[in-house]
Amino acid sequence: MKRFLTSVALAAAMIGSAQAADGLTAVESEHDLDTTVERLLSALDEAGMNVFGEVDHAAGAERAGMTLDPTYLVMFGNPEVGTRLMECGRSVAIDLPMKALIWEEDGTVYIGYNDAEYLADRHGLVGCDQVLEQVSGALNRFATHAAGQ
Repeated sequence: MKRFLTSVALAAAMIGSAQAADGLTAVESEHDLDTTVERLLSALDEAGMNVFGEVDHAAGAERAGMTLDPTYLVMFGNPEVGTRLMECGRSVAIDLPMKALIWEEDGTVYIGYNDAEYLADRHGLVGCDQVLEQVSGALNRFATHAAGQ
């Protein structure tokens, strides 16, 4: 686990990500929101990920007669990897499929995702270091590609 945590910390430092909130890794995008979403969807498709859904929260707010800065959620995953995580701790299913949140704040677009270390701690995942490293690396690659880094 120590090696996994070190790998995650180094990866985060290399991509210039920031902890936006407990367990959320955020990467600043070089693109506008729509382009960031398109780049994410393209990366997911190229990796053979299943996209289970997309939610445009700003559009939902508009339908409710409210305003919200651009906020977009993409739910995606790979059942083989998700099943391996659930075998280590069934409660992780509440956080699956994986999600990427793309939002605009003060003119800057970010893409964020749940950190694999956070998921491991939250759900007490034991014996899952290899799959957690795989998840961490994939989330990092998807986010940095979408952000143009």
